[in-house]
Formats: sequence, structure tokens, C-alpha cells
Amino acid sequence: MEPFLRDFFPDVHRRMQAGAGVGNYCKFDSQLLTLFTSSLYVSGLLTAVLVASWFTERHGRRPSMILGGVAYLGGAAVSGGAVNVYMAILGRALLGVGLGFANQAVPLYLSEMAPARYRGAFSNGFQFSLCLGALAATVVNYGAEKIKAGWGWRLSLGLAGVPAVLLLVGAIFLPETPNSLVQQGKGRGEVKALLQKIRGIDAVDEELDDIVAANATGQAGDNGLRLILSQRRYRPQLAMAILIPSFTQLTGINAIGFYAPVLLRTIGMSESAALLSTIVMVIVSSASTFASMLLVDRFGRRTLLILGGVQMFLSEVLIGGIMAAKLGDEGQVSRTYAVVLIFLIGVYSTGFGWSWGPLSWLIPSVIFPLEVRSAGQSITVASGFVFAILVAQYFLAMLCRLKAWLFFFIAGWILVMTAFAYLFLPETKGMPIEQIGNLWGKHWYWKRVVGVDEVQDSEKL
Repeated sequence: MEPFLRDFFPDVHRRMQAGAGVGNYCKFDSQLLTLFTSSLYVSGLLTAVLVASWFTERHGRRPSMILGGVAYLGGAAVSGGAVNVYMAILGRALLGVGLGFANQAVPLYLSEMAPARYRGAFSNGFQFSLCLGALAATVVNYGAEKIKAGWGWRLSLGLAGVPAVLLLVGAIFLPETPNSLVQQGKGRGEVKALLQKIRGIDAVDEELDDIVAANATGQAGDNGLRLILSQRRYRPQLAMAILIPSFTQLTGINAIGFYAPVLLRTIGMSESAALLSTIVMVIVSSASTFASMLLVDRFGRRTLLILGGVQMFLSEVLIGGIMAAKLGDEGQVSRTYAVVLIFLIGVYSTGFGWSWGPLSWLIPSVIFPLEVRSAGQSITVASGFVFAILVAQYFLAMLCRLKAWLFFFIAGWILVMTAFAYLFLPETKGMPIEQIGNLWGKHWYWKRVVGVDEVQDSEKL
């Protein structure tokens, strides 16, 4: 929004004015502007690594969600009331603390509470909710931009307090997961009663035995982080925890999410039209994520990742090709090509929405045994944060220097990650969460990594 740029990023605002003499691709190249964006993820990374993993394992998933809601609420208040850019960055950092706790606890909560045959749909609901949040935020931005007095950006940032309150109040009334209760040493009778309630059946002894056995293994060993880093049997899970969230960021989706209005203004659209087009793209992405909830437990995780990767790859190649051919440093693309670019960004977002978007949360949240699950989720969240920071901090600078070739760079990474899913990811569809560890010993590559003895030990569990 121009009032926000004028108040906090005057250099960027000056470049946006006609006759500034700055090329199309470099108008928004500001490290302070990208610091405002990436501060959220720097704070989230530090929270996830230093605090959230330990707290979630020791005190449970539910208290972590409550702390996340409190931090979100504080961040919304500071952001909405910011009087200078440093206060705005502080507000973003507080939001990052909430993000660190929520990203650590919520995927674990969903995967542990969901029955095995519906776990994909439940866990994908996390990404679907992110899409709904993005849609709500974009609609708010569109309306707030119309406020003539220039304070619409305060409303936009301050309204983050609404979902913060929903998370905080909602978490207060949720039960803790059976897996977390076992980790905290609660009695078998208490855990069994909760498991019977959430499963809706009395015969839960087999699932409870799996949870208790996994926890006993962790108690007999070392702390979760040391276990996962030191023992060969966790190497496949460690690779997935690092690579899947990293690949997801390298699809460029967060760059599109952060800077879609920027990209659309780069090709010559007005502020209002860019926001309206972003709303349409977010709606399309949300619909595709909802479709993923219906498809994931039928067709499997691996199939969706591969097909979605192909769709994103083709979209990025076409976007890069059109921008390289039709958009120079001066002027703008024609209306026809602008519509085609918006359509291709929508196709790209759809491919992400029903594949890597939701599955990048689902797969890491279910592949870890209980004894290392919280530590594994912490590594997953940290990996995603590291690459989100890199993308947020350097995307606009890369756009300025690489111009349209940036989209070919992203397409190359999408090709790599699609090949990775095809070659190295086993299918986990329909498997009980405590038995997924057996898959690695049957995989053509990972069985060489974990070793025969480790496989046999895993199968005994």
C-alpha cells in the first residue's frame, strides 16, 4: 500500500513514482523492506529451535498452541500500532514467536489425533487453513487499501489479532493428544479413556501399546534431538525433515505469497487491480488445497507430489518465457499477456495447493517415531524457516538482477524436488503412525542407509 511505503519505506515509494528511472524488476529491491518480511521467519526459527521443541515435548502440544496464540496477539497489537519501521519489524518478530510455537505444535497435534485412514485429510486441513488465512488477509488488504485517510495498513496488520484470539481460546478447550500424555507419564487408564473417546471405539489397546512402546524406546535412549542425529535408523526421516520443507520454499511459493502484488505491479497493474488479482489466485489455491484433502488418502502422498511438481514446473517455465520475451526494463506487458501471466501464476498456485503445500506439513509430521517426533518436527520447522528467510530476504534482489531468468531458476529446483519424490519417498498412505518406520527397510535406497540390524530393531517395536 502506498501510504505504508511512504511512511516506512520512502526509498521504495520514490522508485514507484513515474520517471524514477528504475527498471521494472528493481523497483522493490530494498533490504529493509525484505527484512520487514523475513524478520517473521528469523524469529520463528529461533523460537522453534531454542524453545518450542523442548516445550512441546515436555509440556504438550496444547500449551504450545496457547503460547503461540498469546504471541500472535502481541505481534498484531505492536504491528497495528507501529510508529516507525523498527516497531513494525518488532511486531513481525513477535508474530514469528507465535509462528514458531504453532508450526511446532499444530501439525503434531493433527497427526496424532487423526485416525490413520483419515490422517492425510486432517493434516492437509492445516495447509487449507493457511490458505483461508491468506484469503482473509488479502481481502482485508483490498478493502483497507480503499481507506482514503491512509491508515488502512494499520487495520490490515492489527486484524491479525482476530485469528490469534481464535487460536488462543480454541486451544484452551482442546484435549491433549494421547501420545503427549504418554510422554508426560500419565496413567494408562487416563490415556486409554481419551483414546477411546477420540476414536469412538473401545478396542484401542493395540494403538495404545504402539504409543507406549515408542515412548519407552525414547525414555530408554537419549533425548530426541541427540537420537535423531546419532542413530542410523533415523537417517531417512532426518533427510525428509530437512529436504521436504527446504524444497517447498524453493518452489518459490512464499515469494509468490509475499510479493504477488509486487510482481503484478511490476508488469504494470495498478495497486488495486494487483490486490484483486491476488484475491482470485488465493481463492484458486484454497480450492486446490481443499481438493487435496479429498484426494490424498485415495491416491497417496507420492503421486500428488509428482503430479503437482510437473504442473508447477511447466507453469514456471512459461511464466519465465513470457516475461523474458515481453517485459523489458521499461514499460509493461500488454493486457493480453498480463492476463496470461495471472492465469499461469494461478495454475502454478493450484499445483502447489494440492501437492507440495499441504504434503510438506503432512509427511514430516507422521514419519517420526514418538521418541523423536517433537525433535523431528523442530528440525522440519527450522529447515522451512531457514529457506523462508533466504527467499524472503533475497527474492526481490534476485528479481532485480536475474529478471525473468529467476523463474527458470525456480523451475530447475522444482524439477529436482519432483525427481526426489519419485526416487526417494516411500508411500505412507493408510499406515498407522507408529508403523511407518518399517517402510525404510523395504525401500530400494534407504535400506542401505539404515542397515539390516536397525531395520530388524524397528520391526520388533
